[in-house]
Amino acid sequence: MEKMSSIVRRQFKEGDDIRDAGLTTPEDVIRYDDIAYGKDSEMQVLDVYRPKDAEGRILPVIVSVHGGGWVYGDKERYQYYCMSLAQRGFAVVNFSYRLAPEHQFPASLKDTNLAFAWVLKHKDEYGMDMENLFAVGDSAGAQMLSMYADICTNEEYAANCEIQIPDGIHIKAVALNCGQYSLENPENMTKQLMAEYLPGKGTAEELKHLSPVLYVNEKFPPAYIMTAEEDFLRAQAPVMYEKLKEKGVACELHDYSSDKEKLQHVFHLNMKSEAAKRCNDEECDFFRRLTIGDGEKRFTVHMKEILCYTERKR
Repeated sequence: MEKMSSIVRRQFKEGDDIRDAGLTTPEDVIRYDDIAYGKDSEMQVLDVYRPKDAEGRILPVIVSVHGGGWVYGDKERYQYYCMSLAQRGFAVVNFSYRLAPEHQFPASLKDTNLAFAWVLKHKDEYGMDMENLFAVGDSAGAQMLSMYADICTNEEYAANCEIQIPDGIHIKAVALNCGQYSLENPENMTKQLMAEYLPGKGTAEELKHLSPVLYVNEKFPPAYIMTAEEDFLRAQAPVMYEKLKEKGVACELHDYSSDKEKLQHVFHLNMKSEAAKRCNDEECDFFRRLTIGDGEKRFTVHMKEILCYTERKR
């Protein structure tokens, strides 16, 4: 029987090839490619993108944690999406990480931590403002980013993880797109992927440990939570949203729809979609509401004045 990881890799690649056909690097973006952040020269590599008109300026940073069911994806598949974020005025870090089943958990999470550590170490070289550090993640990447944010903010949970967060990493806000936040009762495809991703093949203890919604506390970063009408993980979004509200974390839940197209799982990655443009604009606006910069003058707006709980059906 064919492994679920092989099916996901084949099917996701077919869809991504169609989605990205004809796309090229925008003329207004400068890119720094294939930078090693670890010892694995194939997978532990990243790109940095910046708007060309921001030469010499220190910019707020977005780190992208890609999706792909923990078994598929890399920075090449996310380059056009991440460059579009750079066009909105950010320095964007787009990294690949080691995938299952060849590299089981916690390899991908360790790589995520290594990528953030690289950003901290090279912030001056690439003009990245660590006081304005944001992150985006989708699907499995949203699960990984949520788990990483839990480790950064929940000392009790962090003590049970094999990750040491570097001093100086403080994620100001996150955008969680079409994510998986509870794995305690996974549907069939996720259950099969967990059998390949986890050393114990998805024991109840492992699935609980990888359910980031269970470990959210009041220190979790402000979050923009996105789903869509045809997202197969749509039911997960309100689960995380309600937990964040319960803990008093500033958050927004956005459920996107469109009269012109069916918005499916991770629709925001499609650079040919007007709905994706709208979603990505709004997520970057969410980040901007936290920090406003104007040349040498930079100040932070008080969170309580600008963030509220909202639910919108788009």
